[in-house]
Amino acid sequence: MESLLLDILARLRERPDADALAPVEVERLVRAHNRGIKDNARHLAKKRILPFYLHIRETQPERWASWQVDDALERRLFATLRMKPRRTASGVATITVITRPHPCSSNCVFCPCDVRMPKSYLANEPACQRAERAFFDPYLQVTCRLRALDQMGHATDKVELIVLGGTWSDYDVPYQLWFVRELFRALNDWGDTSEGERERRAHYRRCGLSADPDELAFRCREEQRLVSSGAMSYNDAVRRIYGATDADAPWARATSIMHATMDELEAEHRRNETAAHRVVGLVIETRPDRITPESLTLLRRLGCTKVQMGVQSTRQEVLDACGRRTDVGQVVRALALTRLFGFKIHAHLMANLPTSTPEADKEDFRTFVEDPRFLADEIKLYPCSLVWGTRLVDLHEQGAWRPYTQEELLDVLVSDTMATPPYTRISRMVRDISAGDILVGNKQANLRQLVEARIGKSGLAPQVRDIRFREINQGAVDLATLTLDEVAFDTTVTRERFLQWVTPEGQIVAFLRLSLPRWDVIASDACSIDAAALPTRPGDAMIREVHVYGLAAHLGRSDSAAQHQGLGRRLVERARQIATDAGYERLHVISSVGTRAYYRRLGFSDTGLYQTAVLADDAS
Repeated sequence: MESLLLDILARLRERPDADALAPVEVERLVRAHNRGIKDNARHLAKKRILPFYLHIRETQPERWASWQVDDALERRLFATLRMKPRRTASGVATITVITRPHPCSSNCVFCPCDVRMPKSYLANEPACQRAERAFFDPYLQVTCRLRALDQMGHATDKVELIVLGGTWSDYDVPYQLWFVRELFRALNDWGDTSEGERERRAHYRRCGLSADPDELAFRCREEQRLVSSGAMSYNDAVRRIYGATDADAPWARATSIMHATMDELEAEHRRNETAAHRVVGLVIETRPDRITPESLTLLRRLGCTKVQMGVQSTRQEVLDACGRRTDVGQVVRALALTRLFGFKIHAHLMANLPTSTPEADKEDFRTFVEDPRFLADEIKLYPCSLVWGTRLVDLHEQGAWRPYTQEELLDVLVSDTMATPPYTRISRMVRDISAGDILVGNKQANLRQLVEARIGKSGLAPQVRDIRFREINQGAVDLATLTLDEVAFDTTVTRERFLQWVTPEGQIVAFLRLSLPRWDVIASDACSIDAAALPTRPGDAMIREVHVYGLAAHLGRSDSAAQHQGLGRRLVERARQIATDAGYERLHVISSVGTRAYYRRLGFSDTGLYQTAVLADDAS
């Protein structure tokens, strides 16, 4: 392995102007070093080179020093060996964690009922597999994922944490505090977590729990059989397995540690402000009917910056047919409240739901991205699939629901992509459900690529405005060619300004979301929101997001295409000017814990849930 690594370093030294070696050249070197090795188990592989390099750098400093690798060469080596570069192409390293199984406050016809997982998730999904191996423990999930990303060559200085598992607000508050505290603690401790990981795993084993998927499936087989046959509800099965009243039951013993106080969480927040691995975003998933001023206040105190919510459809008849237990009015109010609290809004929409049609789905999506009552910032758009253990199976057998053909589905998704405005990002077009778990329906994991290929073939690509389609990602950026574009649009409770740095080709390099609350509307009798319940007051404007693209850069270094070039600062300056000119007195920013220091340098002060700049000073 060392000989192969030294050959790669030599090639990089021969080409000082190259950012990295081409993948084909690396593969050629690997094959050359494998020539003559008959035992396949001893073959070298690209994915093992970087972990080997990092191990030597950490454990054998003298040997590493003999390779004479300076910072510049190391960055080019990482660029050459980095696996799955898109993982951090949005500018941050994303880590998804799953909460432990818990009773769900709804019972949708399309939701899987895998008793080993939180409602709507399946044990074969990648994030769920990682969570189960870690006993659903947040500390273990984060440390394991950090280690994997680090070994693949990704910068993990800036991390977005995504907490999935159904309805967050259904969990008790002490568990919420503990779960988030452990997320932050894992990042704060990273580099010295081995002992903590061993002790945590030992705790679960002492409680009688296993992380072996086959053993877990065997242990839960009776509850799963009863749920799948309709003889037991998912909630009752989960209570039996994970919520046992017997204090000596395995999960009852395990959950004895799952509680924390707000003071303990805030202590980890303060540590993270200057940690080597900082949280630049915390995303939490919940339901529209569980969103209240009180729940949003708690989310903000946890450090949350983005809320995911399952909307699924804007049509009441579809929601009723799905058993959503949510009405459109609750969705509208949840979106307005979440926006006024400053959160970024990530909504889930589904095509091919019961009672819907392809044409109705197209109209539904257009409503969601054009009607001022909705207008989410991000959308997870994916088709409904028939999965074992769902009530949708009965509807399919009765002929009351059928999956769209691939042609119908692609037609819907292409139409939706073309209708997406420039301030909205379609983050996903397919769930990570394995083809083996899907009985009928879409099994194409590369659905987005099929959609983009069809758009490209039709010549419509220049007309696509979806943020994800336009992201600069790993491309080089010529700052002199960038233009600051401003897109204005209104919701029922705010005037929105989407500021974006774009290339001459329309690619997006950085953006900012500015909300200017319509305080006259909020205070009117026609508004369903109680202005007194909001954490802000008349005269307050809100920056809800600032994002700069490019491969995740290490903190304090200018080692990526767009980051650390002052683009974010200039966006904030323009937002301050817009808010000032519009007559607002204060500008809040819903900063994440790891970006507080950045906003302090830009003149924002800590003011409870937000950081704030007084605009009157700007005007004077």
